[in-house]
Amino acid sequence: MKKKLLAVVALGLSVLSFNAAMAHGGAKAKHGGVVATASDLGFELVGTPTGAAVYVEDHGKPMAPTGMTGKLTVLNGTEKSEADLAAAGDKLEAKGVKLAAGPKVVAALTTADKKVITVRFTVR
Repeated sequence: MKKKLLAVVALGLSVLSFNAAMAHGGAKAKHGGVVATASDLGFELVGTPTGAAVYVEDHGKPMAPTGMTGKLTVLNGTEKSEADLAAAGDKLEAKGVKLAAGPKVVAALTTADKKVITVRFTVR
């Protein structure tokens, strides 16, 4: 009887831990872009008329990218373009890159406290 009870409790706990893991992913785009997660933060890549913007969220709440810097690399087949990312209000901006459907994009970011975060996107 104790073994059955222990098995039921273990199964119940495993279901709870599965739900907790799923709650962190699957964020929806709020700015019409592509969403990815890295280092417990959410990132949304959005094409703009002058390049691209990256919005940052911490557990679903907008986070100002104060002090963040980085580089955005767009890989489209054999073509590669890069632009610096700089904080601009509530987002990071990269000027001069073009986002179209299909390319892979990598944002290499450095936070104000010098933590390096790499975020990978696939533009759809």
